[in-house]
Amino acid sequence: MQSTKTERIGWYFYDWANSAFYTTVVTVFLGPYLMDITHAASDSAGFVYPLGVPVYYKSFFFYILALSFIVQFFLLPLLGAIADYTNKKKFLLGFFAYLGSASTILMYFLEGDNYLFGGGLLLSANIFFGASVVMYNAYLGEIAEPERRDSVSSIGWAVGYLGGGIVLAANAYLFSQYQDFNISASHAVRISISSTGLWWALFTVVPMLTLKVRRPIINLPKRQNILTIGFRQLKETIKDTVNYPKTIMFLIAYLCYNEGVQVVIVSSSQFGDDELGLSIGTLTIVFVMVQFIAFFGALSFNQIAKYFHAKKTILFSLIIWTIAIMYAFLFLNSELGYFILAGVIALVLGGTQALSRSLYSNLIPIGKEAEYFSLYEVSDRGTSLIGPLVFGLTLQFTGSFRIALLSICAFFIIGFILLLRIKLPNNFAVRDKI
Repeated sequence: MQSTKTERIGWYFYDWANSAFYTTVVTVFLGPYLMDITHAASDSAGFVYPLGVPVYYKSFFFYILALSFIVQFFLLPLLGAIADYTNKKKFLLGFFAYLGSASTILMYFLEGDNYLFGGGLLLSANIFFGASVVMYNAYLGEIAEPERRDSVSSIGWAVGYLGGGIVLAANAYLFSQYQDFNISASHAVRISISSTGLWWALFTVVPMLTLKVRRPIINLPKRQNILTIGFRQLKETIKDTVNYPKTIMFLIAYLCYNEGVQVVIVSSSQFGDDELGLSIGTLTIVFVMVQFIAFFGALSFNQIAKYFHAKKTILFSLIIWTIAIMYAFLFLNSELGYFILAGVIALVLGGTQALSRSLYSNLIPIGKEAEYFSLYEVSDRGTSLIGPLVFGLTLQFTGSFRIALLSICAFFIIGFILLLRIKLPNNFAVRDKI
């Protein structure tokens, strides 16, 4: 393993760069803003009709997230296979990062009732975001030995929360003072969203300068080109997973509980807006707080995992997630309660995600990091299908964010049960083929 502290810092900086997109755009500003844009285009019953399909305006954002998953489900494993057979991992990381940041910058022009334009940009930005993160995650096995991956992964998540928090804090200030800048509230939102794309593009330069280009561990077979081997390897990857039952079991468990995590994240601002009547300014302050608490939460859960193992620590976090959802459904009716609940979720958020990534990295076969992380990424940040689809449909049929949120509890419970069934030794830190 030949990696330097400089390379690891460069790797951390891609989380610093891209987390701002997920925090400012997907989690805080774009959901409520796109909901207003879609509402302006809807009929008297609150429906729009993309391609003739009736869609409730409050559900449109969640359906776009679900659609991005469908595209990524087929695209990301193909890209992962290509990356493993070539030395293009770094190039592909930068390529998709800049396509995603460009899509985000173009959101500055989202106004009026042009909800399809907004949906299209969200779709493209989210797809490119996910594609770049596949390449980013695949570097974890190259820059950290198995026993160090909990720590390195947790630091990466923590740095990401810090970077996302700084951008969100700046945007919160702009939004709170938009009248002093002689701009409208919607203009302040558009500036906040597009500035996130600029941040993403700017700091992607750091990993582009510091990450190493290594020779692939597995070589491209003769008479095969990159595209054909990608499709062939996608098929082989799916067949190969039967040789790694713990890996596939973890993926299924992660698919379940992370669906719940993602829906909670992307629906939080809409819930606060629609159910509690909180302003965008208040919501932004809450999520700034979440970013900085999650920074310490990710590092704290890494310390807990050193004593109790990553799996047990994740299980503990899932219990807290489930209790938090039940509290939101039954008791959450005030701004103070929203702040307290956000703080609790922030503590477990970073730990759940960072430890899941490091645990998975120790379950995948050597030389196929990008290939297997592409399967992981199809249920990572903002790329889930079932959760947003269930949430969106429940919201469309009930009209209640509270009931839609309750429906997500099942994902945490099922994920907990499946993860509990995976038998790992307490000192597990190597990739076993079982």
